[in-house]
Amino acid sequence: MRGSLAVYPGTFDPFTPGHRDLVARARVMFDWIIVLLAVNADKQPTAEATARAVRVRDALPADWDNVEVDTCAGLTAAYCLRRGATAIVRGVRTAADLHYEQQLAAMNERLGIQTVWLPTRPQLAATSSTAVRAYRSAQSA
Repeated sequence: MRGSLAVYPGTFDPFTPGHRDLVARARVMFDWIIVLLAVNADKQPTAEATARAVRVRDALPADWDNVEVDTCAGLTAAYCLRRGATAIVRGVRTAADLHYEQQLAAMNERLGIQTVWLPTRPQLAATSSTAVRAYRSAQSA
C-alpha cells in the first residue's frame, strides 16, 4: 500500500496502548497515517477534541514523522475524500466489533473509501477506552 494515505479515526478518550499499537502497525503499511479525533455527538468525551489531539500527539514517538493527528466534526469518509485518503484503518477486538465494523465498511466503500481491519493484539484486547475511563473515575471517587 505504498504511496498511500490512511485515516485511523476514533474518539480516543483516552488514547490507549492498543490505539498506539494500531498506529505503529499501520504506519508501516501506509506512507502516511492521520489519527483522526472524531467529534461524535453520541459520546460525551472527557475533553474537547483539540485537547485530546494534543494528548494523542504527545503519546506518539516524535520520530514517527509519517503520522499526523487531526480533528474532524463531520463524516470520516468526507474527511478522507477531502484529504485524498484511500483507506480507513480500524481495530477489531471482538466478533461484536467486527459486525459493527462491517456495516461501517460497507457504507464507506460505497463512498469510495476502503477499510483495513487490524486485529487487536491479544495482550491489549482487554483494555478499552471505556474501561480506562471507568477505572479512572473509580480511582478519583
